Amino acid sequence: MNLLDIENLSLTIGDTPILRNVELSVAPGEVMGLVGESGSGKSMTALTVMQLLPHAARATGRVTFDGIDILAATEDQMCALRGDDIGMVFQEPMTALNPVKTIGEQVAEGIRWHTKASRAEAEDRARKMLDRVGLPSAKFPMSRYPHELSGGQRQRVVIAIACALKPKLLIADEPTTALDVVLQAQILDLLRDLVAESRMGLLLISHDLAVVTEMADRITILRHGEVMEAGDTARTLSEQTHPYTRQLAQASMHVPARARPHGIETGRPLLQVEGATRDYPGRLASLFKRAPTIRAVDHVSLSMTPGQSVALVGRSGCGKSTLARMILALDQPSSGTIRFHGETITGKSEAELKPARRDMQVVFQDPYGSFDPRQKVEKLVAEPLHVLEKKPTRAERREMVAHALHEVGLGVSDMDKYPHEFSGGQRQRLSIARAIITRPKLVVADEPVSALDVSIRAQILDLFAELNQKLGIAYLFITHDLTVARAITDEVLVMHEGKIVERGRTSEVLDHPQSEAAKALVTAAPDLHRAIAQRMQEQG
Repeated sequence: MNLLDIENLSLTIGDTPILRNVELSVAPGEVMGLVGESGSGKSMTALTVMQLLPHAARATGRVTFDGIDILAATEDQMCALRGDDIGMVFQEPMTALNPVKTIGEQVAEGIRWHTKASRAEAEDRARKMLDRVGLPSAKFPMSRYPHELSGGQRQRVVIAIACALKPKLLIADEPTTALDVVLQAQILDLLRDLVAESRMGLLLISHDLAVVTEMADRITILRHGEVMEAGDTARTLSEQTHPYTRQLAQASMHVPARARPHGIETGRPLLQVEGATRDYPGRLASLFKRAPTIRAVDHVSLSMTPGQSVALVGRSGCGKSTLARMILALDQPSSGTIRFHGETITGKSEAELKPARRDMQVVFQDPYGSFDPRQKVEKLVAEPLHVLEKKPTRAERREMVAHALHEVGLGVSDMDKYPHEFSGGQRQRLSIARAIITRPKLVVADEPVSALDVSIRAQILDLFAELNQKLGIAYLFITHDLTVARAITDEVLVMHEGKIVERGRTSEVLDHPQSEAAKALVTAAPDLHRAIAQRMQEQG
């Protein structure tokens, strides 16, 4: 008997069809993979099971969990099920966590609510669960708040909350998107163990075909709210009978065509970082004068030439984003020097930094979070123009925005829209348009494709390669995805505990890693071909 049965499920929001006759099941102890492009209906399927749909949504068909008719269940019945019998890991950990409650309180809350355990008992269970997801008490006391953790660490807290009560069914919506490959492997091992120990059913939603292949017994592929193909994971992805399945597999292994940018002088360095160190005061610094400091970046040196594309890889919390903030002069190093175009930018005032700001821009990991939702695209994309020495007129500004949108594959009509009117991939294109509108010499891209499905990711990587060739933009890619590093960069820097522990040509480092940190990243990185072969071997 299946734990979850979805039969002939259709869903509309207002007059818009979202799901059409979806069929899906999960048995106890089984992992079902649900994959598809952004907007295919994966998350809406999960939200239907949890009955967390918007008020305008109307669902028909049948959704049965452990003999309970979910679509007919009352809110009181669903409150009893959520967290206890059905757990869910949401895709965006910062929005899923309460910013004014400690991580210990949030993990313990569900335990106390459903089991009536005492505060001490709930906190003890919460501590053990946090230890299990890789947040040991020595480094991550339960008194920490979500904003004191990295994105990957926050995702671990969300997983701890979802798994604390050992639910019968766990719905994991992109549970490892924000995690480095080593931690991703650890979390996937944890989910496997939970499935094996308690015969928990797992509905794994992911855009990473390699991860799904490693984890899932069966797979369901959605497109535009309809099931395109379903069946045994290894067979489905090895035979690729449906054209859409082939399209997804090809996109997941896509490598952009790249060439050296024209007219680029490579002799003089564009960026030089020499002995950069960044220390932060510990949590008790306000109470004790000699409280220990936290060293996020430890004597890092690097250089980049015009038009060069460099990957900065490493585990979550190793100091990548802190280093990027110092390069962008958004944070000052505790010691060391950073030069851009031969000019020192450390210790400069905002007025003195203005010329450098014209030539460096950033693409953030979460494009939606980096936009003001109340502003239209024209104003959002035009934001960097204020650093130009000669301010453009209204007509010139509109023309520059239109040109930037055209370069990233969007149209003039998009200027009058708001960010919420675009898909995730389109919003990332908007953030790239904003970054290139001043024609910068350097773009720092912080996990620019980690939240995108494989098809959109392939398009964005092609776009980065095209802009590198056409405009000669140098890129510093901060990424935990080694396939992205291999596809788009010339050189790779491996960062570990604040230090650069290995550097070299991308293919050389990733094919023949020398440091333990690099070896761990390469070993843990998922690979679609390897995963399919392993699955086929397991099945004999």
